[in-house]
Amino acid sequence: MDWDKLRIFHAVAEKGSLTHAGDVLHLSQSAVSRQIRALEESLSVTLFHRHARGLILTEQGELLYDATQAMVKRLDATAARIRDSEDEVFGELRVTTTTGFGTLWLAPRLPALYKKYPSLKIDLMLEERVLDLPMREADVAIRMKEPSQADLIRKRLMNIRMRLYATPEYLAEHGTPATIDDFTQHRLICQHAGTAQVAAGANLVADLMAHDIPSTLTVNNYFGVLQGVLNHLGIGVLPDYLTEDFPHLVRVLPETESTEVPVFLAYPEELRHSKRVSAFRDFVQEEIFAFRKRQQL
Repeated sequence: MDWDKLRIFHAVAEKGSLTHAGDVLHLSQSAVSRQIRALEESLSVTLFHRHARGLILTEQGELLYDATQAMVKRLDATAARIRDSEDEVFGELRVTTTTGFGTLWLAPRLPALYKKYPSLKIDLMLEERVLDLPMREADVAIRMKEPSQADLIRKRLMNIRMRLYATPEYLAEHGTPATIDDFTQHRLICQHAGTAQVAAGANLVADLMAHDIPSTLTVNNYFGVLQGVLNHLGIGVLPDYLTEDFPHLVRVLPETESTEVPVFLAYPEELRHSKRVSAFRDFVQEEIFAFRKRQQL
């Protein structure tokens, strides 16, 4: 198949419009339309349903789009490797991690990375879904479990636990529970049971919910849980890595905690020599080392 036609097809599929694709490709609408029609004729299939609101991929179009998407990602990866300088770290780096770790631990530490590499462009993708690194949905991942995908370089960064925390103001007003049974007088703030989360945290919440807790606030990420705790709404289930940045929080029921959760950094084997990836990996490892050292003091 003609790559020029595939490139135009991919742009139309992305934009859902001949006009918008033409704007991106610097081609007229009629030129784009001719190329799409020629591609459909060469394949003897219809690739788009034409609607007044735009173009929608047919089943055959979806199959071709999956292929062109993979090709574009491979080309982007190759271009990134070509651009990597021997002496300078610059360009885009797509980093994926969970909403909690990204907002509560990683983002507050990024100023130091930008100070060292001011030309770096980080695209921070925060979601619980595990992105496909070999297919280049992201360049680097920090995850709360060991990646199962093949052809990944992985590094165990640290272990964390989920624990119970509250503000001094909340405890002054409502008292400090001495046992788990005292939760009948308190509000529990935690992730919703149906939310994608680490198994250890979900198990801790399930154990707590087995007791008679009259009032709860459930949120779909740890950033939301933290906001509830900071606003004195109750006692929250939170990862222990946030205590350094929020030292005023009081740990409640110290014997109640989750099992250990491993934190891994991973990236595709093909990015082993990427200057951007190496800079980010080294930065995170140095920050983790300093963080763990401070925790031991």
